[in-house]
Amino acid sequence: MTDSLNKSQIENLLPHREPMLLIDELLNIKKLFSATAIVNVKKDSFFVQGHFPGEPVMPGVLIVEAFGQSAAALTAHGLDRATYENKLVFLMSIEKARFRNPVIPDCRLELNIEAIRSHGRVWKYKGEAFVGKKKMADAQWSATIVDRK
Repeated sequence: MTDSLNKSQIENLLPHREPMLLIDELLNIKKLFSATAIVNVKKDSFFVQGHFPGEPVMPGVLIVEAFGQSAAALTAHGLDRATYENKLVFLMSIEKARFRNPVIPDCRLELNIEAIRSHGRVWKYKGEAFVGKKKMADAQWSATIVDRK
């Protein structure tokens, strides 16, 4: 199993597509345990024009979405393909989300995520988001694996 995934490989695991596929890479993968996701926040990112004109920042809810996508990709990559085939991962809860600094376009947002525990189809994760060494956000969340309709 590789220890990194590019955007094309992530698209093979997740149903998300542009502009909602937020993660560009998944690095340092420790199967079903942890990884670092990269989000290249650009001046032409879809949210910049309206959030906020003249003072753009990445919305906190999109940072949480990126956490969720990262965890889904980590989990999908670690599971046997037959187990994950025809499945989706949905957020169930978001806990302890803290937004410590605004994420400004033209940065590399690194999301360090870790699976805390799993029970059947329900998984719990935690993550921290950084630009360089500066912590931008952190959160814990739960997700479930469901059958595609």
